[in-house]
Amino acid sequence: MSLWVVVGGQFGSEGKGKVSAFITKQEDIDICVRCGGPNSGHSFVDDHGQTIVLRQLPTGFINPKTRLLIPSGALIDPIVLKQEIDFLSLPPDRIGIDSKCFIIEEHDREQERSLGLRERLSSTLCGVGAAQARRVLRGEDARLAKDVVVDYPWMAEYLTDVSDELNTALDTGKSALIEGTQGFGLSLYHSDFYPRTTSRDTTAAGFLSEVGVSPLRVTEVVVVFRTFPIRVAGKQAGPLEDEITWEQLQGESGYPYSIEEHTTVTKKVRRVARFDWKLALRAVQLNKPTRLAINCLDYLDFSNTLADRKDSLSQRAKEFISELERRTRTPVAFMGVGPRLSEMITGSNDKAFCAVKEVGKDHSAMTAAV
Repeated sequence: MSLWVVVGGQFGSEGKGKVSAFITKQEDIDICVRCGGPNSGHSFVDDHGQTIVLRQLPTGFINPKTRLLIPSGALIDPIVLKQEIDFLSLPPDRIGIDSKCFIIEEHDREQERSLGLRERLSSTLCGVGAAQARRVLRGEDARLAKDVVVDYPWMAEYLTDVSDELNTALDTGKSALIEGTQGFGLSLYHSDFYPRTTSRDTTAAGFLSEVGVSPLRVTEVVVVFRTFPIRVAGKQAGPLEDEITWEQLQGESGYPYSIEEHTTVTKKVRRVARFDWKLALRAVQLNKPTRLAINCLDYLDFSNTLADRKDSLSQRAKEFISELERRTRTPVAFMGVGPRLSEMITGSNDKAFCAVKEVGKDHSAMTAAV
């Protein structure tokens, strides 16, 4: 039995989707659970160069044997969810939707627009915050997944009790991974930047609560960082310590082409900054990871796009990893050197699980997005 929890350590877009998919393949995970709602997209580039972006389903779909679950604490947009199921051509027996998931309605999106949440907080206007508020208020208009099968008859065959299913699976020795959403710096409860946060807690403990599983079940917590944290467009989204420009980053890294990134949902240019040690150490303190993942090592040095093992990373990258391990007292187990799922180095024995890399591609879809 093993239970992994993957958590973002910054402001989202750290590459949780890529790390979750990689672990699911490497560890042959039986069940993947995706927390959150459709206001954040988790993405990776597959070995064919196609960017896969998911807003509701776990990236663990990449393993054909893995069952994919959406827990009761999640909020779902039935239209977005159905589009993803159809896009991935997944059979019904691979997907489970908790009957107590809360349904996002059109008036939730309208309310967020009328409140000016995009202008005030850089909201994606997906209706998640408004739906979460309605869920707490418990009004007569609140609907759960089990209540909408008349409107969405396709959903009936997917309904399940995720907590019961997951706990039963763990009881029988199966493995599972919980794919957290967004990042620690956006936590509704623990961020220093309230109200410029998201509408939920974004810690490992918060995700366990959403899923309905005891903390005593957890065997691995992976906090994911990127070398240069990013935040969504607009100063109204919240502060970003030591912000720099994409042009500056391109010049320092030696990238021979533009590396500007855009958000998955709103398509706006992200802001980028230097690594924030204070935020990282706070994320480690509250999530107590057993392992770390660090993405965007190619942003430290473009030469790292060619690395196929830890020993072949640039000196700057090696020093950064050593400093990260020293300050957090946690081993770095996963090292991303590009956006592809195959562009990952493991730290356990320096053997790379990387395919031969193609350089010179557009990396604008780098990692998971908020």
